[in-house]
Amino acid sequence: MTLSELLPRTPVLVESVEDRHPHDPIARRLRELGFVAGEQVQVVARGPFGAEPLLVQVGYTRFALRRAEAARVRVAAPVAGAPA
Repeated sequence: MTLSELLPRTPVLVESVEDRHPHDPIARRLRELGFVAGEQVQVVARGPFGAEPLLVQVGYTRFALRRAEAARVRVAAPVAGAPA
């Protein structure tokens, strides 16, 4: 499953960030922002027009991502026992 497919307020763990080509600057930037394996992440809200942008929270930091960017982040099953 990818971050763009996730229902709002569902905490999950990042599995990986997809590189579309060698030295992919978008994938590198996502990793720099904290989208790394094992990090908890959730979609907080979706924008009103075409559900874009997505407001995404990693730790205590929130980012606005395009759906295409969020689709690069592979996530695992919901975190057991995490508050929604």
